[in-house]
Amino acid sequence: MRLNKVASVFMGLTLLASSQLWAADYKIDTKGAHAFIQFRVKHLGYSWLYGRFNTFDGSFSYDEKKPEATKINVTIDTASIDSNHAERDKHLRSDDFLDVKKFPKATFVSKKVMPKGSDKAVLVGDLTLHGVTKEVSIDVTKIGGGKDPWGGYRQGFQGSTSFKLKDFNIKKDLGPASQEVELILSIEGIRQS
Repeated sequence: MRLNKVASVFMGLTLLASSQLWAADYKIDTKGAHAFIQFRVKHLGYSWLYGRFNTFDGSFSYDEKKPEATKINVTIDTASIDSNHAERDKHLRSDDFLDVKKFPKATFVSKKVMPKGSDKAVLVGDLTLHGVTKEVSIDVTKIGGGKDPWGGYRQGFQGSTSFKLKDFNIKKDLGPASQEVELILSIEGIRQS
């Protein structure tokens, strides 16, 4: 009888330990250009102006059986902003907008994940931009996951969020149609051994 109790406790501890091992750590694949942070803002209310950040890195922890335990952190080099127009990019880097000399990095650190059905979730975390930290919610869809041709294992997600520029103390007024910016995220991670 005592042996059965010891075996039960041991099996319970083993199951607990193995469940904690299911979560895997992934590095965002920026080296292979399989991840993107893009943005868009309305131009005069007539069209969309698109751009991206060319330099960023980050990682995430993900367990397919327990997606609510997902954690992610990303660091963006704000000077890498690229709207495909050199003069506009120079203005976006100035103190009218990102003030990249004073605020060279933007970061996102997750706080919680709320699953919303099959392969969808809301990711909540702190976005720090232009020296201001605000909580944002990102609508996320899992695109897929599995082995790659090089012996690795990958997971991929897409997400989007929007926020008002003035919430991050960016005071340049672009007109009533251009108060909000939308971030579009495409993230593919490579599982780390």
